[in-house]
Amino acid sequence: MRITEEALKQAWHRLAAGSDLLDDAMFPPTGTSYEQYEEHVEDGYTGLFLVLEEDGTVWGHSGPYDEVFVAEGLDEALYCLAEEAVRGLDGTVTGRAGLMDRIDADWGRRFRGGGADGTAPAPPCGRDPLEGFAWIAGSWREQAPYTNLTFFRGERVSAERIALLHGADPEQVAAGTRLSDLRGADGRADWDTLGKSYCFGQTGDWTFLLYHDTPPGAWADADAFAELGITETVCLSACSAKAIYTFDYVRDGHRVDDGGIIELIWYDRGRSPFDRRGPLDFVNRAIRRAELDHPELTDEFALYFHALETSLGLGLPREDIEEGTVRAARWARRDG
Repeated sequence: MRITEEALKQAWHRLAAGSDLLDDAMFPPTGTSYEQYEEHVEDGYTGLFLVLEEDGTVWGHSGPYDEVFVAEGLDEALYCLAEEAVRGLDGTVTGRAGLMDRIDADWGRRFRGGGADGTAPAPPCGRDPLEGFAWIAGSWREQAPYTNLTFFRGERVSAERIALLHGADPEQVAAGTRLSDLRGADGRADWDTLGKSYCFGQTGDWTFLLYHDTPPGAWADADAFAELGITETVCLSACSAKAIYTFDYVRDGHRVDDGGIIELIWYDRGRSPFDRRGPLDFVNRAIRRAELDHPELTDEFALYFHALETSLGLGLPREDIEEGTVRAARWARRDG
């Protein structure tokens, strides 16, 4: 059943009347279509705008490409409005959690959980996130050491086979070549080396492949890939010149997403980046846990990467990569 503007407004005013925190929180303008929101933007409006659909879904927008939240039902819509209200009262995620407690203890618990319901938040990780996957987030943002961080998981996945299927030199793979073997006399890997090479290996139950680009004419054989029994892949791709940073997750042959390209650049601390009822809600929960555990991490990419470690188990061997002992190979030479 569709939530009317009047019903939502009255419910919000009742909520605000019961909490001194919401005394100055204005009810946002509403409409029944995105086109109405666009008209407000054209007139110079920059605040939160609600679009109420006939099926009861409430969309919160604050920019032409910024969907702040999607709520189903009156209670969730009120909760999301309260989240936005406390956002303007405290600049920290921990502080906002305390403010949500004051409005409603159940909402405080829901905020800490980061998901659509009141499920208890995950336990703290209890360690330095930069000792895990998050260490590489900063350099990856600048496409160093590689542009693409790709991970594969499955029953018969082999790091060597993955590298070969992507065009790595079979002689170097067989010889156990290391990144340090490809470096120049000064011990540093130049762009030509990194641009025409792969690093590969295994962390936990994920096989990783790091590279800038596959060589011209190198296409992985679909049948050979099928033989590996790959059940999941994750690809993180950076293009610093265009400020494009994507996260692609495929499980059982299907892309797991909210219906579009997932850009890490749109992550905004304190807001769940994915649909709270969608297939990536588990990442929402992991990100909220990371936000609460590690307020010292000012790099939002590092927070995001830490959440991918705790939710999916991603990781990379820092010492091996930095010291050049990670397995590596150049592109295979091809005729023509």
